[in-house]
Order: sequence, then C-alpha cells, then structure tokens
Amino acid sequence: MLTAIHPKLPMRDIFRTKAYYTQLGFQQAGNDYDGYLMMKLDTVEIHFFAFKELDPLENYGQVYIRTTAIDALYASFTANNIAIHPNGHLQVKPWGQKEFSLLDPDHNLLTFGEAVE
Repeated sequence: MLTAIHPKLPMRDIFRTKAYYTQLGFQQAGNDYDGYLMMKLDTVEIHFFAFKELDPLENYGQVYIRTTAIDALYASFTANNIAIHPNGHLQVKPWGQKEFSLLDPDHNLLTFGEAVE
C-alpha cells in the first residue's frame, strides 16, 4: 500500500537549497547527510541529492504541489519577494486548477495548484 511520495531533485549547493526552501517555509527533515537534504512543509517532503555539475538551464526537475490555500500562499510568497516564474503567475488553468510556479536556484520547477470549484 502506498502512503506518500517524496520526490528527489538535484541540487548544486546544499546550503543555497536549504536557504531557499527555508524562505518558502520548509524545515529540514531528518539529519544532515553528506550530499543529501530533506525539506518538509506540512505533509509535503522534498528530497535533494548533490549534483555539483548540474547545468540549471538543462534541468527538467518538476514537482506539482497541491494546496488548499493557493491565494494566501501566493500572497505570502510575493510579499516576501520570492520570485514567481515569469510564465507562472497565479491563474486559473483550463483543467480546473488555480496555479502558480517557482524556479528554485537549480531550476527545479515547483508548481502549486488548487482545484477550482
């Protein structure tokens, strides 16, 4: 039986990744591991593995995160000067989701979505 999923994304610098996700409200989950980081917010946990040679412009890491408070989350991020993806500002999509997106320092795409009723 499946109970959860924890995507693993590449990172070039553990300190920079940790600082970015902390700014989003995540906290470190677990211990410090050499070249491995786990960050958690509410029930969402994202893992990161060291990939120092990563070219961010060639990174296609993506995560879709569902939320129940998209407007508040978007407002919080913009109020804290967190850069929104240039093509990912808050909008209702044809597939019935209200979404916005961010790019982390390694160009992992984080899309946040909430069902529109």
